[in-house]
Amino acid sequence: MSIENVRQHLKKFKLEKRIVEHEEVGDTVEHAAQVLGCDEKQIAKSLTFSINSAPILIVLAGDAKVDNQKFKAFFHTRPKMLLFKDVEKLIGHVPGAVTPFAVKKNVKIYLDKSLSRFPYVYTAGGSLNSTIKLSIIELEKYVEHNGWIDVTKGWALN
Repeated sequence: MSIENVRQHLKKFKLEKRIVEHEEVGDTVEHAAQVLGCDEKQIAKSLTFSINSAPILIVLAGDAKVDNQKFKAFFHTRPKMLLFKDVEKLIGHVPGAVTPFAVKKNVKIYLDKSLSRFPYVYTAGGSLNSTIKLSIIELEKYVEHNGWIDVTKGWALN
């Protein structure tokens, strides 16, 4: 079960109790914001792509959209999202519950600069009804990421 994998991963950092399970499902940015009573932009969504047949995960703010030109400039290829049916097999979490924690070892994770404007954000917790509240400093420290990138548009510094 994905949430148990996330719990075990976060236990290494004494953060496993930060996972909150909700009665309602928060499988989209909109649903998660409603469940949490926060702005959609504070939801750290995790989008999955394939780069040269290898899976990657980009964590970005809920109000940000991938900018195709910025993506291509950074990754030297057009963005190609993973198929819904392949996400769990390649990433380790079901669509709607993808979190940057406890992913498969071969997945490269990137944090998008759209997140950096917030003191804290909410990520999925490994199930459709779980979340984790983390400061940006904690997110940067505890996510095994490959760096900060700028591949989004549609958000403003506010």
